[in-house]
Amino acid sequence: MATEQTQKLVTVTPKAAEKILEFMKEEAESPQYLRVYVQGGGCSGLSYGMGFEAKPEDDDTIIEEAGVKLLVDSYSQEHLNGANIDYIESLMGSGFKINNPNVTKSCSCGHSFSTE
Repeated sequence: MATEQTQKLVTVTPKAAEKILEFMKEEAESPQYLRVYVQGGGCSGLSYGMGFEAKPEDDDTIIEEAGVKLLVDSYSQEHLNGANIDYIESLMGSGFKINNPNVTKSCSCGHSFSTE
């Protein structure tokens, strides 16, 4: 059964929350949650992923912040503990950025990491 967490495993900046809610409204399925996860892959071993979900899975932790409900599965929790999701807009482009204090090594392109 999914659990709700009061101490924030992952935080979301106001700008990121605004963009997440904006993108959710554009989805035809009307998702209720944003899943944030870590998966194997990339040159440093792990990579981030995000996607919309209609409902939580049994091993998910639900985090609600700034009107956004996040889902983090049990595997991803240890790698994301204390991470912050931001939305960056610059001349080089825009997108979500995860600031993760657990990262010990990342690749030069910035798309994969390890937490050792």
